[in-house]
Amino acid sequence: MREPLRRDMFEDPDCSSQLQPFRFGDKWSGRMLRCLEDGPRRFSELRVPLHRVTPKVLTETLRAMERNGSLTRTAYDENPPRVEYGLTALGRSVLGPMDAACEWARAHLPELAEARDAYERG
Repeated sequence: MREPLRRDMFEDPDCSSQLQPFRFGDKWSGRMLRCLEDGPRRFSELRVPLHRVTPKVLTETLRAMERNGSLTRTAYDENPPRVEYGLTALGRSVLGPMDAACEWARAHLPELAEARDAYERG
């Protein structure tokens, strides 16, 4: 059994979304990839760490990622119906570059924060 997704998994101060210099796909796709890296998840499981995204936008993101081949949607013929989303090989292939981008951001976090503060001060 996989560990449940944590509600705060994207609230790490060392990996702040405001300081992320790289984005994979749209605003939520990178986070979706992280949620699915340990195996398939149901929509309700994804809502836990992605609580700031509306269900409509979450659905749109899942559909876009399915359309571009990053994930699969598997509907099980059960009562009640069950649907799971999982990464494809293509979706999984971006995890390495994401890890490298996160490591770079962690290494340069002070510089990124300083540059953004200087820009805001004018």
